[in-house]
Amino acid sequence: MFGTQSKRDLPLEFQSQIPILRPSIHARRANLTVKFQDLYGFTVEGNVDDVNVLNEVREKVRQQGREWWSLEANKGANWYLQTSISEGNLKSSLKFSALGNSITLKRLIRKGIPPVLRPKVWFSLSGAAKKKSTVPESYYDDLIKATEGKVTPATRQIDHDLPRTFPGHPWLDTPEGHAALRRVLVGYSFRDSDVGYCQGLNYVAALLLLVMKTEEDAFWMLAVLLENVLVNDCYTNNLSGCHVEQRVVKEFLDKKCPRIAAHLEAMEFDVSLVATEWFLCLFSKSLPSETTLRVWDVLFYEGAKVLFHVALAIFKMKEDQLLITHHVGDVISILQRTTHHLFDPDELLTVAFDKIGSMTTNTISKQRKKQEPAVMKELDQRIRRLNSLKLDEK
Repeated sequence: MFGTQSKRDLPLEFQSQIPILRPSIHARRANLTVKFQDLYGFTVEGNVDDVNVLNEVREKVRQQGREWWSLEANKGANWYLQTSISEGNLKSSLKFSALGNSITLKRLIRKGIPPVLRPKVWFSLSGAAKKKSTVPESYYDDLIKATEGKVTPATRQIDHDLPRTFPGHPWLDTPEGHAALRRVLVGYSFRDSDVGYCQGLNYVAALLLLVMKTEEDAFWMLAVLLENVLVNDCYTNNLSGCHVEQRVVKEFLDKKCPRIAAHLEAMEFDVSLVATEWFLCLFSKSLPSETTLRVWDVLFYEGAKVLFHVALAIFKMKEDQLLITHHVGDVISILQRTTHHLFDPDELLTVAFDKIGSMTTNTISKQRKKQEPAVMKELDQRIRRLNSLKLDEK
């Protein structure tokens, strides 16, 4: 099922089929924990209620698929690319059509892109196709050949992390899966030496490999993600961009969820204890894969603001439970249990966009600029302390 057609073509058969999950009669009667595979091959543990939720979600996916196919039949195969209305010489009717497409597309993407269309839609709308078109056709193959046999701190860390990336997955945790993931990560580490490799990227790249049609397309999706979609310096050595994002999350938590923020602050709970992994792995280690990919649907179209919406939504969904906690460990346990069992993406995204309220890209950018000086000062002080300790040891 997860084998490849050729060295670098990745399978999609498992995406096109959406099976109904049927727990045994014994599991239904006893409400026992059951194990099953999701659409992308991950083993999921849950109770029968979770299975029922997943079946409902998969029925929604089928309905979404019918809506997308209907639009393709009526508007053309690439209708979603005709959403730009910036050209001044467009006729009014064409502008209206483009605007209509844009509104329709935003609504559809928030409801989820059908798995079979996801590779094509992501690659087009994210800017990955445009980025790939700016280099020679052989760019990726040439890059992989040029990096073969080279050893760097990045390649050593990648080799260390490969077997720890989604262990037990029927394709990723095989020699073939490891080799494909290694090529993507090593290739990008040479493309951008400032980023090189950062732990967290292995999970992101692995999920991209499962979604995209080819290894090369997964590479370009990773490139557009790091170079255009996410904040700068999120994955550089000092993780300064990631530190900034954590401070911005805390600022928005104060504004959007003041009761939760005040309670957590009284407990001296640091939001980064959970949010660092959320942002570095883009929720791929925390949420079920099908829910993660629904978040990524929005990420590749609307940008990184969705990460803040989702982070705050997770806190908001468990507000009542969080407000009666007394220990930091209890907060972490509640949030981890919540994310691991968020099998219904609509439940999460409804809270993220309807209950959290507006957070524009411009507002987030202003908050980032506000937080950057404090982060850089803190990192500078950390370096000074480390250097001082080294001098003392000598």
